[in-house]
Amino acid sequence: MEGRSVLVDSSWWIEEARAGRDPVRELLVASHLHDLVVCGVVRCEVARGIRSVRALEKLRQVWDVMVHVPTDNRRWTEAEELLWSLDRRGHHLPLPVALIAVCALAAEAAVLTLDKHFWFVPGLRASRSFSEL
Repeated sequence: MEGRSVLVDSSWWIEEARAGRDPVRELLVASHLHDLVVCGVVRCEVARGIRSVRALEKLRQVWDVMVHVPTDNRRWTEAEELLWSLDRRGHHLPLPVALIAVCALAAEAAVLTLDKHFWFVPGLRASRSFSEL
């Protein structure tokens, strides 16, 4: 499904949970149209806010069947270059955003996010909802 991959950012996961919605249910529906992508930064950001072991295990099962983008030295170098470039243009991204962005670019995936920082990343498609992808 080239061009239809979506990396689901932690801001989306967190907002779904805060709103009392089941993010796993929505991802199950979305998985029929999109390849779902995850990276270690998103897993860590979301997992740290999970209160129960049972809920964390459920999320781990979901993440384990998603396409995983490893954060090897190449991704760190790409994040470093992205941050350096955007800083010189006056756009200061948080490090986790840069790392998530380069993972999405490596997977040729859009980012499902509520974080406005992603819109400053050249070549990255970002959306606030699956319906916009």
